[in-house]
Amino acid sequence: MRLFGRNIDVKDFLFKYGYFFVVLAVIVFFSLSAPHFLDYANINSLFHAASPMLIVATGMAFVVMTGKLDISLGSIAYLSTCIGALIMKDMGVAPSIAFLLVIVVGAVLGAINGFIVVFLKVNPLITTLGTLTAFRGIGLILTQSFEIRMPTVVRAFGTARFNGIFLDVWLAVAIMVVLHLLHKHSVYGRQVTALGNGEDICRRLGIRVELVTFLTFVLAGTLASIGGIISMAQIGESTTFLGKGIEFTAIAAIVLGGISLFGGEGRILPGVLVGVFTLELIRNGLNHLGANPYLYEFVNGGIIYVAMSADALKSRLRGLVLLVSDEDV
Repeated sequence: MRLFGRNIDVKDFLFKYGYFFVVLAVIVFFSLSAPHFLDYANINSLFHAASPMLIVATGMAFVVMTGKLDISLGSIAYLSTCIGALIMKDMGVAPSIAFLLVIVVGAVLGAINGFIVVFLKVNPLITTLGTLTAFRGIGLILTQSFEIRMPTVVRAFGTARFNGIFLDVWLAVAIMVVLHLLHKHSVYGRQVTALGNGEDICRRLGIRVELVTFLTFVLAGTLASIGGIISMAQIGESTTFLGKGIEFTAIAAIVLGGISLFGGEGRILPGVLVGVFTLELIRNGLNHLGANPYLYEFVNGGIIYVAMSADALKSRLRGLVLLVSDEDV
């Protein structure tokens, strides 16, 4: 196929850009079905609702690009914010100090995951499956499963705007831009991608695999706690449902954004942004249509299945291309 005077491989073109046509079709469908879907206020609210996920998914993207998984990020968000909520309520600590502590706790919980994976050599999926339950259990014990209402200043932050756009959207985008630059233009970022393409090769090249892996889990935990802070501010209280299931939605979002679950491939921008935007777009559109709220879970599951199937197919095709190239050599 020729496009703009260039020969284009149809299969490669569909793998790279076909998804954007699907997103465009979804936007057109909802805009025609729901009269106010493309209103500025709705789009602004859409990104407002998506801002915690944007941050958490960015941390997940770094872990996945190393060829690993962390399914405890929702529980890290919950436990770290529980601690922050408790010290504000029981000790009268200022929200700014409490939020700094929340971020430190998130980093420590991420470090626990990293220590178990790197030094105790436990499979990342098994490790984070265990800490997913353990961290949330600790949070439920600390709060006795009660909701903790946030101070007025925290609730105000959750609805604050700058130039008409919610403040948490600015924060989420700023974090994503910084981490995109970290991934694309730093030694650490290049090493993250390299790990996903083979740890043995990285060791031969002198890359400190264990340190990079450990730091990636710490980064993911830190970002999960920041996402938890934003969720808590938006809700106005610390609830037992905070962060529940967010890790699985984050996995779906990054795969939709072109980050391979097999590691070694993907970009923070536009990848994570596009993936999260798509899922929130569908949820928002279904709400506008008055659909059954449980329908989104079904649709979300279907999206995850299709995205992961496409990722697996793309990986197999890439493997076949490499095999053929080796044989030609």
